[in-house]
Amino acid sequence: MSPYPKHLPADERRAVTVESVVELASLQNPSKITTAAIAKHMNLTQGALFRHFPNKDAIWQAVMEWVAERLLTKIDRSTQGIESPLAAMEAMFMSHIEFVSEHPGVPRIIFGELQRTESTTAKRMVQTLIQRYSERLYPLIEKAKDSGELPQSLDSEAAATLFIGTIQGLVMQSMLADDVKRMQHDAPRVFAIYRRGIRSTQ
Repeated sequence: MSPYPKHLPADERRAVTVESVVELASLQNPSKITTAAIAKHMNLTQGALFRHFPNKDAIWQAVMEWVAERLLTKIDRSTQGIESPLAAMEAMFMSHIEFVSEHPGVPRIIFGELQRTESTTAKRMVQTLIQRYSERLYPLIEKAKDSGELPQSLDSEAAATLFIGTIQGLVMQSMLADDVKRMQHDAPRVFAIYRRGIRSTQ
């Protein structure tokens, strides 16, 4: 029996559809998720699904909007009230890992979109998400340099790239091991090495 009610207001139906896609993506290759599979998962007809989304691309666009809103909100909240920029970076790192652990289908969707050769709305939204993420991270690195927590000689752009790449590496290894909880176990030790590296830059 589907956990999703058949009769919902339009906004709730769209939100439930997005959550259903994220859930399905944690179980199978996102590129193989069809509108028929989504409808079946929700115990709906495809016709009922298309009353809320004109096509599959519109569903994927809504999914990326959902991911961006929730991930950025989560990392913004994680850094509130933390005076130390470096401590705020650690909180941001850990909250990102926690988000992925809670929604393992998300990285599958993002990696899938980035591998597509054609330009799609969802792919452009992934690129925008990474840019918005960097816009939060880069000022923290600069602030840490100004406060003396990080050396002035540190390449801020490279440090931001490494930060994001380190998270991506943890996620990828967790996916390869088919053990999503591994990220949360490894994240504190991995961040400690990252922090030691950017602190010792000459």
